[in-house]
Amino acid sequence: MAEKVLETVHQLSYPQLIGVGFLSFIAVALGVVFLNVVQQLVKPRDPTLPPVVLYYVPWVGCAVSYGMDPLQFMFDCREKYGPVFTYRLLGRWVTATLGPNGNNFVLNGKLAHVNAEEAYTHLTTPVFGTEVVYDVPNDILMQQKKFVKYGLTTENFRKYVGLIREETSDYLSKVVFGGDSKTKSSVDAFTTSSEITICTATATLQGREIRAAMDKSFADLYHDLDGGFTPLNFVFPNLPLPSYKRRDVAQRKMREFYLGILKARRESGEEPDDDMLTALQNQTYKSGEPLTDKQIAHIMIALLMAGQHTSAATGAWSILRLGGRVDLQESLYKEQLEFHGDGNGNFTPLSYDTLQTPLLNAFVKEVLRLHPPLHSLMRKVISSVPVPSSVGSPSAEPGISAAQKKAWEGVEYTVPKGHFVLAAPGFSMVDDRIWGNGEVFDEKRWLTGTAPVAGEEDAEEEDFGWGKISKGGKSAYLPFGAGRHRCIGEQFAHLQIATIVATLIREMTWTLDQPFPGNDYTTMIVMPAKPRNVTFVRRTTKA
Repeated sequence: MAEKVLETVHQLSYPQLIGVGFLSFIAVALGVVFLNVVQQLVKPRDPTLPPVVLYYVPWVGCAVSYGMDPLQFMFDCREKYGPVFTYRLLGRWVTATLGPNGNNFVLNGKLAHVNAEEAYTHLTTPVFGTEVVYDVPNDILMQQKKFVKYGLTTENFRKYVGLIREETSDYLSKVVFGGDSKTKSSVDAFTTSSEITICTATATLQGREIRAAMDKSFADLYHDLDGGFTPLNFVFPNLPLPSYKRRDVAQRKMREFYLGILKARRESGEEPDDDMLTALQNQTYKSGEPLTDKQIAHIMIALLMAGQHTSAATGAWSILRLGGRVDLQESLYKEQLEFHGDGNGNFTPLSYDTLQTPLLNAFVKEVLRLHPPLHSLMRKVISSVPVPSSVGSPSAEPGISAAQKKAWEGVEYTVPKGHFVLAAPGFSMVDDRIWGNGEVFDEKRWLTGTAPVAGEEDAEEEDFGWGKISKGGKSAYLPFGAGRHRCIGEQFAHLQIATIVATLIREMTWTLDQPFPGNDYTTMIVMPAKPRNVTFVRRTTKA
């Protein structure tokens, strides 16, 4: 029999052999998928573990459906499995705990159970550098956040508003309107936001030397380093690809750039500027060890990269939302005149103390609700962790059916060591069961007299090592995360975005060049999908 098979194969032509090989591969692949599905359907489920989402391809798991639309994937899974479920994702077992109680379970989880460092260090360390952020134990990270906080003072914020306004206005004049040679210009909303935010961030947090170095060579370094912040890098942190090599070279060059600035400042003998570099110098850990220049350089890179991504996305969504709401632009313009008008149809300069006007603040909060930069946050389980029944109980899930209530009532699970747990603040912030009309952009929900955000009344305060903050994990509104890893740049981000939006409103009107874009989930930060163009038109009256 074997001889006949070999003889038949020997008589096949080369194209026929390729065809047979291809068909054989397909048959084996289908067989693997079939056996994988059968095993999931036949094998008895361990009642102590969360239900597992059915998947077809081993290792790949739910990567395709999750990657195409993570929030819709979660809504579909909640309807079928409840608010606590496990899914396979590119070799990882991930347990999602949806809803405000689920967010709190993950984001305020005990260090003995869950760990952010092991979930993200393979992505962040090649970009930020060693000895900072997720490349150090949590206690050291908390101390580093405290060092950064010294540079985020109210006194500095007062100076930043004017700098951000000037940078934004200069960019509009020189780049968007070509040195005021034009009164109308069509631009990509994300590109415009990205360039404005990096100019404003370097002029404020980073310092004058970094802002002065924003030439093509620095921009190329930033671009190459930014190429290491992709989903591919998250799954495969060290592939032998050109983009990975460019990332590593850019990281080393950018570190040397900051080290050179620190050295030049010391050698000059002049009084240094009151900026973040100055705030980080001469800081010491609790152990008495100094914060090294290398660590300072890597913290500055982390501030540049992490802050730039999130603010650029938020700024782009702000521009696009207003591009589709000319009426809201006009309301914001009238608010600027009401609070900052000089009586002659012009504006007084923006200032820190009067920046956050009611409608502007409501608009920024609504943008962050519908378009948080990160819709989900992971932690690695380092010790098997019990999931309280309150996370999956009907009391945490208003509006469920009677059948679901019966199935989920009082259910407790355990997530094994080595798995990952996932909080999804982006899910809670658009959930109709919480907001009523969760996917509708309505800035009025944040104005005086509206109902408070679900869960905020339970907020407790705790000092994780960088100052007392609200734990806030049970809130349905968490655009900056919660707990010990809550974004330390939250106040600066609000100030930056509000100042940029106010400046745009004062100087221009604009409209969308196409229907409002959807979400681009192919990047680590949720960006607006292309096309995402707007047409800016100069106002006849400006600040």
